[in-house]
Amino acid sequence: MTKNLNGEPNKAQKKVVFLCTGNSCRSQMAEGFARYLGKNEVDVYSAGLTPAGINPLAIKVMREAGIDISKQTSDTLSQELIKDADLIVTLCGGARDNCPLVGQEGEHLHWPISDPARAEGTPKEIKQKFREARDEIHERVKELLCYLLNI
Repeated sequence: MTKNLNGEPNKAQKKVVFLCTGNSCRSQMAEGFARYLGKNEVDVYSAGLTPAGINPLAIKVMREAGIDISKQTSDTLSQELIKDADLIVTLCGGARDNCPLVGQEGEHLHWPISDPARAEGTPKEIKQKFREARDEIHERVKELLCYLLNI
């Protein structure tokens, strides 16, 4: 988070929360891209309804894109987290449909991205599903940041 000259949070900075059920793949990737591409111009968080820890394949495919999300944490959604959110982005239907906090605060977007953690097939096929989700999230985050930062 950037701070003003008095050491207080920059009020002009937008607060974005990426939300999934497990906060293990899609929301973690979105957080990673938004932190990297937003270059501290956006206050970014991710959370889940029932956090499951970060999926190791999500970490691997993000490293392929040059972004390390291994230090991010899988957090539980709270009213406090979204209290001042300017935007909540749900990345799964479960979060959109089952979160009583969505719609109460700030603006809401829904990105219906397939869950790569539910992919079936060979390890190579499953990893490809993670890459596809990563690439779609990357494009959506770039568009979102252009909108939020007026660039």
